[in-house]
Amino acid sequence: MSPLDDIPLWLAVPVAGLVMLGATLTLIGAWGFLRMNSFYDRLHAPTLASSWGTGGVILGSALLASFQQGRPILHELMVGLGIMTTVPVTLMLLGRAALHRDRAEGTLPPAPGDDHPETRE
Repeated sequence: MSPLDDIPLWLAVPVAGLVMLGATLTLIGAWGFLRMNSFYDRLHAPTLASSWGTGGVILGSALLASFQQGRPILHELMVGLGIMTTVPVTLMLLGRAALHRDRAEGTLPPAPGDDHPETRE
């Protein structure tokens, strides 16, 4: 017999929904990361997967742990807050560093809608 057998349905449904939401957002972010072609296009997808995908899983886990322990479990929310604030900032800094590198090398990325990058100056 598992301690998870005693979880009531009113708690199991939101926990499962949050975990499924987080897993779905992570899957969408991973699919977007694989589908995009350039480094600049790939910057957005991991942000979705890491921040909101992780947030759903963490919220579901915090609800379940709080019910099982009989007290609020807040340290998981602090981890989630750290992830949701650092991942977008890190990816923004990576994008700026790549843009700075490309400008210094003279190889700017093509502008949106530019079909022929070789004609650019």
